[in-house]
Amino acid sequence: MKIPRRQFLGAMTAAPVLRAQGRRPPNILFLCADQHQTRAAGCYGSREVRTPNIDAIASSATRFDHAYCQAPVCVPARGSILTGLYPHQHGARILQDALPDNVRTAAHFFRERGFATGAIGKMHFVDETRRHGFDYRLNEGDFLATLSAEDRAQLRRDQGPAESVEGRPSALPDRYFQDYWFADKAVEYLRANRNRPFCLWVSFLKPHTPLVPQARYFDQYRGESLTLPKRSDHELKDGFPGNLIRARERGWYTQTDQELRESLRGYYGNITQMDACVGRVYDALRESGLAENTVVVYTSDHGEMAGAHRTWTKHNMYEQSVNIPMMISFPGRVRPNTLLPDIVEHVDLFPTLAELCGFDAPGGIPGRSFAPLLRGKSYTRREFAYSEYYFCRTVFTRDDRYVGKPPILMVRTDRWKLNFLSWDRCEFYDLQRDPGEFENRIDDPASAGVVRELTAIAKREFSA
Repeated sequence: MKIPRRQFLGAMTAAPVLRAQGRRPPNILFLCADQHQTRAAGCYGSREVRTPNIDAIASSATRFDHAYCQAPVCVPARGSILTGLYPHQHGARILQDALPDNVRTAAHFFRERGFATGAIGKMHFVDETRRHGFDYRLNEGDFLATLSAEDRAQLRRDQGPAESVEGRPSALPDRYFQDYWFADKAVEYLRANRNRPFCLWVSFLKPHTPLVPQARYFDQYRGESLTLPKRSDHELKDGFPGNLIRARERGWYTQTDQELRESLRGYYGNITQMDACVGRVYDALRESGLAENTVVVYTSDHGEMAGAHRTWTKHNMYEQSVNIPMMISFPGRVRPNTLLPDIVEHVDLFPTLAELCGFDAPGGIPGRSFAPLLRGKSYTRREFAYSEYYFCRTVFTRDDRYVGKPPILMVRTDRWKLNFLSWDRCEFYDLQRDPGEFENRIDDPASAGVVRELTAIAKREFSA
């Protein structure tokens, strides 16, 4: 694992700019969903999915239409947000990898500058004894300790398997759902730390599968004629064969239209339930009088296929999986209610937050600050987004046939996308002509030059 020695060595001896000027640095409130597809939100154009609280944040925020995660799976994606590094650099490549202790994070950076640092919710550290710079930590185990053994058994029966895409309502009350508990604990944290700068990460479980929201959220979509994603009988048959194997193994490939609608009702209900928890925290921030001096971020670790290409969850490089919602609010210092087309990445969040808080952005990382974009100033935009996927044990194919092979490397420009595999069939899409990624043009002689160029970029980024 190559980790630059100079990464995040922002010296504690360097006087923070804002503190030197006698002003309190801004707070940071980072709200993270799990598996929220970008288009499944009102502020991103959906007329079906109800997200009033996320939309409220968006009304005072700059949001991005082309923001990308660094891995379409939880653990490496979250590691990249925290560190500003790509998965092959920070070392947490698959779901089973713990983020190494020797990798510096945004929490270390802000704690060293006098911030209270807290992480509440599903962080996916794998080894939860590691704090990674957070002074205060509440995780899923802390929530489960609030339930009796019978409560936990009832919750398992109610929700079903973790990756089930059967959409149905739950009859359980709020206390069984960890996102409510996380939201309440986040509200307590905001009140307890209102007199000092804080960096608080609140991470929700939903809308991740299973697709079993409380009945009051599922019922908001019951009886509605939901728009189905475009699907064809030849889906996944002209690209990397692993995606087709996975979709067939799990029964997603043969979902009927009616089954898909029920799944979408469950997924959208999960989103609306999670949105209510976002609202609890955001309302508390505003009621506390802290909102004017707080940078608020909303994003998701990765997306969700939600039936597109006859598949669900993630573990692939389709737009539904790697494109993520991302918005930043900072009253008076960030353009409100603005949607930007610029390509940005999760690794850019750490240096952007540092600059917004008045500090020099950390060096030695691929992430770079897009704070000038938020202020409407000149900015040298990224020419491409980069992401990588290592095959996870037990959750890709059931026989683990691809585990241990080199990862899929994605390079996505404004027009082109290459999903590069050094050992199997690659995928190449013209997103201008084919935004749905239905036509793999990897064999098109006219595309050979662009494919060579993007392949060189993918290899360069992976070797950095």
